Amino acid sequence: MQAKINIEILRVTHLRGPNIWTYRPVIEAWVDIGELENHPSNTIPGFYERLTTLLPGLIEHECSPGVRGGFLQRLQEGTWAAHILEHVCLEMQNLAGMRTGFGKARSTSKPGVYKIAFRTRHEDVGRAALEAGRALLLSAIQDTPFDMAKTVADLQEMVDDLCLGPSTAHIVDAATARRIPNIRLTSGNLVQLGYGMAQRRIWTAETDQTSAIAEEIASDKDLTKSLLKACGVPVPEGELVRSADAAWEAAQEIGVPVVLKPYDGNHGRGVSLDLKTEKEVHAAFELAFRKGNGSAVIVEKYIPGNEHRLLVVGKKMVAAAAGETLWVTGDAVHNIDQLTDLQINIDPRRGSGEDSPLNALMPSKSGEIMLELERAGLTPESIPQDGERVLIQRNGNVKFDVTDQVHPSIAAAAALAARVVGLDIAGVDMVMEDITKPLSSQRACVIEVNASPGLLAHIKPSNGTGQPVGRAIIDHLFSAGHDGRIPIVGITGTQNTGRIARLVAWLVHISGRHVGLACSEGLYLDGRQIDAADCAHWEAGQRVLINRSVQAAVFENSGSMILGEGLAYDKCTVGVVTDVAWTEGLKHFDILDDEQTYKVARTQVDVVLPSGTAVLNADDHQAVEMAELCDGKVIFYSLQADNAAVAAHREAGERVVVLQGDSIVLAQGAQLAASLSLSTLKPAKASKPEMVMAAVAAAWALDIPVELIGAGLRTFESAPKKTPY
Repeated sequence: MQAKINIEILRVTHLRGPNIWTYRPVIEAWVDIGELENHPSNTIPGFYERLTTLLPGLIEHECSPGVRGGFLQRLQEGTWAAHILEHVCLEMQNLAGMRTGFGKARSTSKPGVYKIAFRTRHEDVGRAALEAGRALLLSAIQDTPFDMAKTVADLQEMVDDLCLGPSTAHIVDAATARRIPNIRLTSGNLVQLGYGMAQRRIWTAETDQTSAIAEEIASDKDLTKSLLKACGVPVPEGELVRSADAAWEAAQEIGVPVVLKPYDGNHGRGVSLDLKTEKEVHAAFELAFRKGNGSAVIVEKYIPGNEHRLLVVGKKMVAAAAGETLWVTGDAVHNIDQLTDLQINIDPRRGSGEDSPLNALMPSKSGEIMLELERAGLTPESIPQDGERVLIQRNGNVKFDVTDQVHPSIAAAAALAARVVGLDIAGVDMVMEDITKPLSSQRACVIEVNASPGLLAHIKPSNGTGQPVGRAIIDHLFSAGHDGRIPIVGITGTQNTGRIARLVAWLVHISGRHVGLACSEGLYLDGRQIDAADCAHWEAGQRVLINRSVQAAVFENSGSMILGEGLAYDKCTVGVVTDVAWTEGLKHFDILDDEQTYKVARTQVDVVLPSGTAVLNADDHQAVEMAELCDGKVIFYSLQADNAAVAAHREAGERVVVLQGDSIVLAQGAQLAASLSLSTLKPAKASKPEMVMAAVAAAWALDIPVELIGAGLRTFESAPKKTPY
């Protein structure tokens, strides 16, 4: 029996938008568990113990019991390999640092073959987790060795390389909390928040409001200081020099101790503090010159006190962190490099990855630290005496949250500094004795203003839970009540959905909005055909949503698209379902009857916003059943004015569109809203009143005036106009 045990992965699909499983992207895999169909988990000796030893975190999986340990309960009672694989894939991603929680497993029409779906934040990581999960599961079943450490390390490396950095992810999570959609535009950290004309863009802590001129000013420390000084922001006295001798002359004029730093540097690179001698100044000049662009160095007065980083977003300070000086204590055994590893790098917040708020230190590879050691007559290979303290680093160790302690005058000075430079998001570095005291009562200066500031010191400080800086950035980009959305209409079914989509887009366009349309008849912008190919797919939908000129969008979504790709948008304003009808093409997805087709078509209704509307064909009983699934309003349309669903809907005071004689009638409750005669339409449209009614209902749901709807019906051209460029 052991030789026959296998789990074969038959098909893997990345559903990138809302789908039949969930609103979020998932990996869907078809798996054949073969002989394991006859061997649920409770019949495999030692399997439970081996699996939970490999993955102790499975205790947190609630599964269908809905309680902690629920999945383990299912394991002990007996469940099948496909269901177990789903949970293993989730846990592998969790161990890799990509937290996920949603998963499902369902049988197919073929015995032993299952569909499993699990949430993933990156397709490649999800696929790798599936392969790793399969190998781990087979190992636990067959009691064979499995290299857990290497597998997790490989997945972690993928997460680090492929997923959003922690700062960007923090901002995106804040957007999600405000129900603002997002689209990742590159493999890096460039992210679009919102759709079409309502969108904004971020690149970690830069936004589409961050001025390139302001960034250039911030990188020129001498220019920054002169601007700040002119506007009354306290800055240390200083001078720009181009040689080591000139640096020492400036230091003597200013008065030691002094600070040397690159005039175009940032984030503390190449900065040397508290310099008192000519030798120290010369060495610091060489370091700063090398770390900068090799043209100039700033010499300025050293201000004693603690270094602080104040984060300014918009016009106010939103977070502040204090730094500390780093020392190691000798033990007469280890050298300074080794002591740094043992006493400083042991901090879990230190590392080389993007998710590390602080950098790991290696004195022998850092010019700043080497200079500091040289001043003390030491090298990285020196072995300090037992109890001897050695200064390693004076700056760059900002990690203690002090946001609630900042005096208002200091916060105001930081915000002013950011405005003077012109940055909408800035990291303002200040040195002061006490951040709780007024600026005027102490020696305090702004020493740097940084563009694209690091956020991790505020998100993951050494003390406390961190500040909601992502929320502050989102609130800066989107005012209260704005969610970055544009009106979106999605259309699903088999009854002329492509033509309905084009007609709806035309009605929206003549109401005065720039409209993007992706449907089986092509890709359109404002009625002009940009692409004549079938564009009822995810990629074309994304092309519409990233277009900054688009004020409204219309999409045709076939059942095959929903099953094979997922919707191109997360939510819509209007969702139209023309019918629930099984088609031959759905066999490919193991959808074999109308009941299963219903679960596919309902996806369009599931994503209607609470403020939106579902437009449903009342002549299709399964479409009628979807009304109760809609979070928003419902408009029924029907060829029969006496349709039972329509009558009940009108009695409840809701909106309907029906055919009476040769007119399309719009009514709300007992009141007639409008009547549009089919005789005024071209024969091709008049012969398909159900198509016209669906489009009219969608336009009505968007609050387009009835007069414009009528004009749009009369002027709509079936033959597309191709773009001239």
